[in-house]
Amino acid sequence: MQQRGLGELEATVMDRVWARSGGGTVREVFDELAGIRQIAYTTVLSTMDHLHRKGWVRREREGKAYRYWPTMTREERSANLMRAAFDAGGDTEAVLALFVEQMTAEESAQLRAALRHGGAGRHRP
Repeated sequence: MQQRGLGELEATVMDRVWARSGGGTVREVFDELAGIRQIAYTTVLSTMDHLHRKGWVRREREGKAYRYWPTMTREERSANLMRAAFDAGGDTEAVLALFVEQMTAEESAQLRAALRHGGAGRHRP
């Protein structure tokens, strides 16, 4: 699924939505954010509406409000960013080699394990 990128506030809101296993309402996300930053309820409302229009979240009516759920996991989003970097980076082999050079020993071991399993151990929400 092709999705447009996230702005700073959108990324902050998505972090909150990803953290909520049962989805979240605007009120729930607003209450969490208001505890750490000065923000208006209507700002959270419009941000979550933008995320819905961009395809980052789906929503269902719950009484007078909507409950929002992510359309992809955080890990799927990271994989999509990696794919986009490969697509935009020029020489894919060089990009991959430079990426691997920057990995820690633990990340390198995780990559080898993922390649051995062919992605069979993917996590789903």
